[in-house]
Amino acid sequence: MKILYAIQGTGNGHLSRAREIIPHLLQHGELDILVSGTQANVSLTQLIKYKKHGLSFSFGTHGNVNLLASIKEFKPIRLLKDILHFPIENYDLIINDFEPITAWACKIKKKPCIALSHQASFLSDKCPRPINRNWFGETVLKNYAPVKLAIGFHFERFDDFIYTPVIRSEIRNREIGNKEHITVYLTGHSDAAILKHLSPIKDIQWQVFSKEAKVSKRHEHVHIFPIENEAFTKSLASGNGLLTAGGFEGPAEAIFLKKKVFAIPLYNQYEQLCNAAAMKQIGVTVANKLNSDTIPILQNWVLNGKAIEANYPDQTGAIIEKIVSNFKDKVFR
Repeated sequence: MKILYAIQGTGNGHLSRAREIIPHLLQHGELDILVSGTQANVSLTQLIKYKKHGLSFSFGTHGNVNLLASIKEFKPIRLLKDILHFPIENYDLIINDFEPITAWACKIKKKPCIALSHQASFLSDKCPRPINRNWFGETVLKNYAPVKLAIGFHFERFDDFIYTPVIRSEIRNREIGNKEHITVYLTGHSDAAILKHLSPIKDIQWQVFSKEAKVSKRHEHVHIFPIENEAFTKSLASGNGLLTAGGFEGPAEAIFLKKKVFAIPLYNQYEQLCNAAAMKQIGVTVANKLNSDTIPILQNWVLNGKAIEANYPDQTGAIIEKIVSNFKDKVFR
């Protein structure tokens, strides 16, 4: 059986999850991997057969998506050519992690495509949403990589096709500590903005992982490091909590490790606002922006914040087995 695993390359969560899923897919057939997108700091050890520009957004430096930079990166003719000319008919089973080229190629050529992603969970109206739903945001979530068959991941099992998060093996097998530092992952903010708002909070050491930093540096109790997978994992597992944006995998890993979480979603990224609504529902502290008004809330969280209790069992192998079995039994055709 020829399997295509198509992965969204914008953000690090998709590729981090792929590291866990790929070994299971390799047990069931000949696997090719496609990655599209331009905004990831995580790589795969496996050979990527197809690397596409895809359809991405760019992060700003003020807790936002940079719409102008995103528009400049948009290559509609290239995207259309990639969709129309991709050899989707060469594959028996197509698994898609919110990747638009193969999803649209499957839709056009009427080829079954199975979503296996966090974003697939938003096909259910049972998933939490912000108080003010955004029509455009909902449309993007449901049509960016359209599928009819889906398995989703979320912080809780909000619907029967939604599972709890895929947790990296490095996290599951990591020794957990409780040192007096907070891990920070706010790649939508500049180092200057982070320093400005964390420096007044002196009750804790801050370990900031920065897309801007090329070398490690220290400003009193704020330590800044380049983004590197092992260093980040070590910091998260040994620390006291995570200050992050409104992503999915990072907060999920922190919750698994029994670390408290403070989330500041990118303010014009609808998916992150939905994630923030879900985090707030399960008890995570959420703020709208990183500004002077956030400092006392952060201070209180540092002193009094609590970890969330959650059970995230390792179901990855069983989920892949279910997909392959259903495909062979023609449930997915």
